[in-house]
Amino acid sequence: MIDEFAKEYLHNDLRWIREALVWKLDGLSEYDIRRPLTCTGTNLLGLVKHSATWEARYFGEVFGRPFPEQLPRWDDEAARGTDLWVTEDESREQIIGFYQRAWEHADATIDTLAIDAPGHVPWWPRPNVKLFNILVHILAETNRHAGHADILREQLDGVVGTDAQRTPLPEWDAAYRENHCATIERAARAASR
Repeated sequence: MIDEFAKEYLHNDLRWIREALVWKLDGLSEYDIRRPLTCTGTNLLGLVKHSATWEARYFGEVFGRPFPEQLPRWDDEAARGTDLWVTEDESREQIIGFYQRAWEHADATIDTLAIDAPGHVPWWPRPNVKLFNILVHILAETNRHAGHADILREQLDGVVGTDAQRTPLPEWDAAYRENHCATIERAARAASR
């Protein structure tokens, strides 16, 4: 009983955070979703592509259920990092569609297998895993990348939240944010003396 509860709980959280990550693209230009926003090149659409690639891989080949589309090999040095950015020939719709197909594939794996079903992750130091390990890993990674997306989106246009229906608190207007940041800046300067 607890196994099914745990599996469904983790799976529901994964479903929710996937949607939140994709929502971060809404209303932004093609340039803004693709451009590098950190010194390492992190960008919003690249985060979605990366999440899709690894979700397809972890819930696919790890459990002997390969994703039906070609993925770059995990050990291909030439392909390393190509999942973190999007070429001019790849559209927003293609990347979101790829992610949605990866969800469907992952969801089928999660629904089909028991939470203690064995898997094998050859690139991990302890490669023998259970579905539980992979659910927790992908949930943690997707949350991490959604957090990156939160910050990138806020820097781009000030939009915060996890979905279109969740809006910032009313007192978080421009004046409130400016005052809030000034208070934090004063505290940082005072602490550095």
